[in-house]
Amino acid sequence: MSKNKKIVCLGGGNAMPSAVLQGLKKYPVNLSAVCAMLDSGGSAGREREIYRTNVSFGDIRRAFLALSESSPGVIETFNIRFKEGPYQGMVVANIFGTAVVKETGDYEKAFEVYREILKVPEQYQVICGEADIDAPKHDGNLKIKEVSLKPLEPKAKAYPKAVEEIKKADLIVMGPGDLYSSIIQILLVDGIAEAIRESKAKKIYICNLMTKNGETNGFSVKDFSGEIEKYLKGKVDRVVYNSVKPDEKRLADYKKEHPEFLELVEADKDLDKDKFIGKDLLAKEGALVHDPDKLAKIILNF
Repeated sequence: MSKNKKIVCLGGGNAMPSAVLQGLKKYPVNLSAVCAMLDSGGSAGREREIYRTNVSFGDIRRAFLALSESSPGVIETFNIRFKEGPYQGMVVANIFGTAVVKETGDYEKAFEVYREILKVPEQYQVICGEADIDAPKHDGNLKIKEVSLKPLEPKAKAYPKAVEEIKKADLIVMGPGDLYSSIIQILLVDGIAEAIRESKAKKIYICNLMTKNGETNGFSVKDFSGEIEKYLKGKVDRVVYNSVKPDEKRLADYKKEHPEFLELVEADKDLDKDKFIGKDLLAKEGALVHDPDKLAKIILNF
């Protein structure tokens, strides 16, 4: 591994920051994160609507916290979620960012302050776009056939610095995370998919561990990567997926706690072994999540 290899990571929610960023930040690499900032659901979406900031800090906050080298106390404080009062359900970090944007009109100022307080050593970029399909009110078994951004004038375009980072990357890592509402929505923003296709970087997709109701019901590894390539309008070089099953009790306990997750993602029988890399990606115990240290070692070998 060459020192200061440049890696761009796309995704949002909790998955990509915790599974990828937390592992890679331990190595001498140059990291950039590309996240969505038009969250239309949850507390971050409410903050954006109430304070009319046009951006929300849900996903980018998770990326900053995952990469933070500040003290545990500072990180825990930024992660506090109010349980009552006018800010009920809102997170301190999101309110902080919203206040900076409301006061200055400059969301990059919020990023600067985040970086300073959270002691994030690298430069992180962000784009806009969010599809509200996380919690289906319709029949969750219905397959998603197509996703697109809501038509806007002017059209939603990629943040120029995000495109610059992609063009300069040595590796581009997509996922894990909600397939449509965390990853593909980024690819839909004008300029992102094109920049990835044109980049000389090696493109890697980290497949999810489990299928999710309303989004990826019944999906296999090839289904996940196929959707990524469909919206990328190009091929990825490697697909990394989990090849180890947890014990039945651990799986049952996790599904009971997270009923939105349905089944472990199955590997197709006819996978190209050069492109599809099956490894033990699971954390040793507890929740069924990717082990960031295992992922980091795999990614850095490409």
